[in-house]
Amino acid sequence: MTLRAKMAAGLAMATALVFAGSAQAEPNIDPNPDVTELVINGEIPITIRAPAPDHLDGALPEIYSGWLYRDASTREMEMDDFENPAMPFVDAGIEAWNAVDGSEGKSCADCHGAIEEGMAGVRAVMPKVNEAGALWSMEDYINDCRVNRMGAEAYDWDKQPMKNITAAIAAQSRGMPVNVAIDGAAAPYWEQGREMYYTRYGKLQLSCASCHQENNNNFIRGDHLSQGQINGFPVYRLKQSALVTIHNRFYGCVRDTQAESFAKGGDELRALELYVASRGNGLSVEGPSVRP
Repeated sequence: MTLRAKMAAGLAMATALVFAGSAQAEPNIDPNPDVTELVINGEIPITIRAPAPDHLDGALPEIYSGWLYRDASTREMEMDDFENPAMPFVDAGIEAWNAVDGSEGKSCADCHGAIEEGMAGVRAVMPKVNEAGALWSMEDYINDCRVNRMGAEAYDWDKQPMKNITAAIAAQSRGMPVNVAIDGAAAPYWEQGREMYYTRYGKLQLSCASCHQENNNNFIRGDHLSQGQINGFPVYRLKQSALVTIHNRFYGCVRDTQAESFAKGGDELRALELYVASRGNGLSVEGPSVRP
C-alpha cells in the first residue's frame, strides 16, 4: 500500500470512528420538512431555508438554519422572547449601550442613537473589511469605538460584557437577510477562510466540512449535526447555560479535533468567520438563538 493510500485509509477510519454508533442519515437534505416556519414573538418572520449561494459552487443544494435541527422544546424557546434564555443578556447589553463609560463621557447611544435604529442591519453584514483594509468582526468595531471614541477599556472578546452587547446588536437585525461581502477587499480573507474550512486538523484529521457539509443530519456525541450556519450567533447553549460567541464555537471545534486551536479574535478565525457567514447568505439573522 502506498503512503497516499495509507493516509486515505487512516482518514476514512478516523471519520468512521467519530461518526460510529448511529445509523447514517443522508446529508444536505431538509432535516425537518414538517416544520414550515419560524416566527419570533408572532411578528418577526425568519427565513430558515434558502437556495445555496452561487459562490458555494454546488457544495450545498440548499441552506438550512440550525434551528431546524433542534428538538421541538428548544425550537419553541426561540419563538418567544419571554422563553428565550438569552434575552436577559440582550437587556444587559442595551443597558450598557445607553451607559456613559470612559474618559470622553460618552455612551454608544451618543454617537449611534437608539440601538433599535443605529444597529439595524449591522449583524447581517459582519464581518466586513474596515476603511484600512483589515477584516474586522463586530467585536473589533465595538472595541474600536470604546477605545478611540469613548476613552474606555476594550472589552475582553469572550467575556460577558462583550457577549451582552453583541447579543443586543444582533437582536436588532433579526429577520434581515445575511449578506456578507466576499468580493473586492474581502476576497483574500474569504479565500483564506475557505481554505481553513476544508483543511483537516488535529489527530482526528477532521475539517469543518467533515461534520457540517459531509455529515450534517447525522449525530455525533448525541448532537444532531447541522450545516454549521452562524446566523444565530451569539447563541444560548443550554448545556452550558451561557451565551456562546462565534469564535468560542470555532475554537472549541478545532480543539475537539485534538489540535491546537486558533486564538479567539485572531486573524485566522476572522477569516473563517467570513467564509462560514457567507455560506449562510440568504438566511435570516436569528441571534441570539437557542441551541442544546
